[in-house]
Parts: sequence; C-alpha cells; structure tokens
Amino acid sequence: MTWREAMRTALYGPAGFYARGEPPSRHFRTSVHVSPVYAGALLTLLREVDTALGHPGRIDLVDVGAGRGELLGQMLGQLGEAGPGCGLAGRVAASAVEIAPRPDGLDPRIRWQASPPTEITGLVIASEWLDNIPLDVAELTPDGPRLVLVETGSGAERPGPPLPAAELAWSRAWWPLREPGDRAEIGRPRCQAWAGVIRRITRGLAVAADYGHQRADRPRHGTLAGYRDGRAVPAIPDGSRDITAHVALDACAEAGRAAGAAATALTRQRPALRALGVTGRRPPLAQAGIDPLGYARALGRASGEAELIDAGGLGAFGWLVQGVGLDIPGPLAGPGGLRG
Repeated sequence: MTWREAMRTALYGPAGFYARGEPPSRHFRTSVHVSPVYAGALLTLLREVDTALGHPGRIDLVDVGAGRGELLGQMLGQLGEAGPGCGLAGRVAASAVEIAPRPDGLDPRIRWQASPPTEITGLVIASEWLDNIPLDVAELTPDGPRLVLVETGSGAERPGPPLPAAELAWSRAWWPLREPGDRAEIGRPRCQAWAGVIRRITRGLAVAADYGHQRADRPRHGTLAGYRDGRAVPAIPDGSRDITAHVALDACAEAGRAAGAAATALTRQRPALRALGVTGRRPPLAQAGIDPLGYARALGRASGEAELIDAGGLGAFGWLVQGVGLDIPGPLAGPGGLRG
C-alpha cells in the first residue's frame, strides 16, 4: 500500500501502535517527559497570551496530540502552585485532543476529546503531533515522480503509480525532486491538519514543536524513522513501532497563513525556550555546602533544562508559532524568530 495508508493502519488502526494504550514514554522520550521545566516555559507563554488577549474571563489551553495528558497536567499543577492570587488558574479551560482513551487518574479539569474545540481563544500546543500524521512518499524515477508502495510486514518498497495532481503540485512547490532516486515526503496532509487548527482559533496563538526542515535543506532521501522500546528501529509499518517523519514546517506555516494566521515565527526550540526563561545554568557550587538538598534540586533542574535546549537533540526541534488576531509575544519575536 502507499506509505500514507500504511502509516495510518500501523499507527491508528485497530491493531496499530497507538491502539495499545501503552505510555508513549516507554518507546520514546519527548520534551514533556524530560522535565517539568518544559511545561513551565509553555505556562510562561500562556501568561503572555493571556495578557495579549486582555485577561478574558475564560482562556483556552489546548494540547493537540496530548499523549496521556502529561503536559496539561503539569501546566495545571504549576498554575495551582502559584496560588489563587495568580489570576489565571480559575480561568483556564484545558482540552486534551487525542484519539486514545482517556487515561485513568487524569486531572478532572482536563477535557478529553478526539478533535480540537470548534472555537478557541487562547493557546494551542502541538508538541510532536505533526510528525505522526500519515503522509505519502514519492520518488523520482526515469518515468517521472511515483508514489512509493511499501509491504507492511517487511518494509520492502517498490515504485507505484504517478503522483495525484494535488500531491504533485505540493511537491513542486515545497519539495522538488531533481535527480532519479530523490525522495519527498508529501506533507500536504500535515498542512491541511495545521490549517484546520488555525481556522478554529478566534483569537490566540498556536505552537507546533517538531523535528522539521525547510525548503532550502530538505533531505534528499527523506526522514522516515521507527521507534520502539526507547531506541531507533527500521521504519517498518507493521503496527509494532512508532513511525514518524520530519515536518516541512515552512509549508505548514504557509497553510496557516492561508487559514487566517496574521503573524508567524519560525525558530528552533533552543532559542524559543531560552527566550521563555530556560537557561540550563548550573547552581553555584557554594550552595552545595550551605543548602545541599536545594543544590541537588537545582542541579537536577539545570540538567533537565540543558537536555531541552541541547542543540544536538531536543533543542534542534523546529517551532512554528502563529497568531490569529494577535501578534507573536515579545519573547518569541526576537532575534531567534523569523517574523512574517
């Protein structure tokens, strides 16, 4: 079958990887699993959005591709720690968007649903969501661009039919194939999914954080990858592993603009989180003798921060930030971001 069909079945079919109900953290490590600092940085961004919106009576906080709801749970927990005087905790309407069943023990304040709210005023977060949206793979052959067909049990591939017109147009615009053997991952379904999120925002901000690339640096042979039990494995769409592909974030940005986004920033996680207060700075060594327990806690926090902003790891994630009815908040609109 085509890669798009194979990914859909392998990830979301009745016997698919995400139908098992296993914690994703068993198979791969994401920013939210590294440290609650990630949730704290996004909480800082939520406060920026709240201020830009004029502190409405209700502010939406939507996590698309929520996994087991860890990110929202941490954000709400940190809001609660700030105390009732913080002014925001009682106004947040939290929604987790996920096709898996609601996990046991989730904070009852979190609404669990299969699609985003139809009208959103606030902040939408899509952390490592777009890379799991199934897509087709194309390869340039002597007979022109062809869809790649894959055998789901082994991962073996062969050329298939010519690209449909819409996929061919997307490839020519965003991922041109120049030499025989060149491959493109046709990100049109991701553009459509992102545009669908933007259209639901009345006023607010949307953030997509994912491994990505832009037109000038598309990988010639694609990025399909598999993950299982905490390690990389071949991308065989048999339902036993996560299957991902990096995201053409610039194409998604253009789709978001067409859907109504008036402000855009494209940056990476390292400068984005640093702008939101994540530094990775170690505590002073002198603290170890005065307050050893506090020093140990601060050192653990610094270690988590360093992993989140590591330029060779999670810090290399692309961040696509788009605003509807408001500008990009100051911290993300500085030198690390590309405004448009």
